[in-house]
Amino acid sequence: MNEREPPNTIRPGAARRYSPAASLGRDPAAVRQRLEALERLLERAFVVPGINRPVGLDALAGLVPVIGDLVTAGMGAYFVWEARNLGLPKWKLARMAGNVALDTMIGAIPVAGDAFDFLFRSNTRNLRILQKHLDRHYPETRILEG
Repeated sequence: MNEREPPNTIRPGAARRYSPAASLGRDPAAVRQRLEALERLLERAFVVPGINRPVGLDALAGLVPVIGDLVTAGMGAYFVWEARNLGLPKWKLARMAGNVALDTMIGAIPVAGDAFDFLFRSNTRNLRILQKHLDRHYPETRILEG
């Protein structure tokens, strides 16, 4: 890096790095980065030993009756809210809200809901919907990892 270059300048061929302050913005790239990090925390934060399956706070909070499901429903609703702010069509928002509602309703069932939370990853599904929209309408937000 050149001394005159600002620290967040992206040089051709260089890896793209984000500063923590960039993730607080409202631009599509910052929203994408923030929601990808939230999805990772909610769905794939830890690996269960023995079965090597990733689990996140969504499944763990679901073990706490009622409160855990409400908290994870709120975090899932945050995905939908951010998607609405980015201008996703209503049918995509309805799909995302349906994923959150299904996860919340079935997740509230005491034992079966915990298994469902382990298998059905509504936040991952919602992130895919959002990523496809951003890739089509804001291709500069895409991060290629190699």
